[in-house]
Amino acid sequence: MVGKRLNTEAAEIFRECAEILRHQKANPFRVNAYIRAANVLESLDIDVRQLLEREGVDGLVKLPAIGKGLAAAIEEIARTSRLLQLDRLRGEASPEVLFQSLPGVGSKLARDIHDKLHVDTLEELEIATYGGLLTTIPGIGERRAAAIRAGLAVALGRGTASRRRRVPAPPVSLLLAIDIDYRKKAAAGKLPKIAPRRFNPEAKAWLPVLHANRDGWHFTALYSNTARAHELDRTRDWVVIYFYDDDHQEGQCTAVTETHGAMMGQRVVRGREAECRSYRKTASALSVL
Repeated sequence: MVGKRLNTEAAEIFRECAEILRHQKANPFRVNAYIRAANVLESLDIDVRQLLEREGVDGLVKLPAIGKGLAAAIEEIARTSRLLQLDRLRGEASPEVLFQSLPGVGSKLARDIHDKLHVDTLEELEIATYGGLLTTIPGIGERRAAAIRAGLAVALGRGTASRRRRVPAPPVSLLLAIDIDYRKKAAAGKLPKIAPRRFNPEAKAWLPVLHANRDGWHFTALYSNTARAHELDRTRDWVVIYFYDDDHQEGQCTAVTETHGAMMGQRVVRGREAECRSYRKTASALSVL
């Protein structure tokens, strides 16, 4: 019998994801998907690390109950011995942890990237790398910057080496509806709360979390708990929305209150302001008819 160290490690993480999701009243589909994947991993007579080394993520996808998203999660666990999604569910996720998932980025460098560039997501970091800002951080030369760009391309599904399909984003109308639902339920005290580790010395459960299913999408929404949100006093304004397809592949966006321009005071999806403007114009025109 071949050792099952990675099988057991991934199965334990998946079971914890399932238990937290159940406690947070998430869709039973997502809960059961993690449990089924854990059962499959524990039943295998082969070490999935060997399968991953031999066939890559595609080899994992061939296993029962392991879709592309869960296969990518197993690959992440193999590389880092942790799963960022579990950190988020526990309230422990941070941009620094996210950046450490990139090759060549340790804890100190991840902290410097976040503190000096004020970026919280891989998408924002990618923009910074191509804008030349990354090389302004001590310890990052052109060679390391190129390696980080390559790692970002793989993580975001844009590189030729990536085997992950990038999840198409839901329409802004749906994202804004989730944003409204989250903020209303959070204000009414109708959502379960988690105790984030960051900026929470009393370990108080204050951060509301919403799990929802709309039009074939699975959503998780929660207020931003980043250093930047605290610095600008936006912890009750910025809403981070994670969206998943049925393969558990994940994307994310942030809904905010616009602070300038024609849409000042209105809710927009950051990076998709033009779509939000078009959507609101159409909705306004239809309401007149």
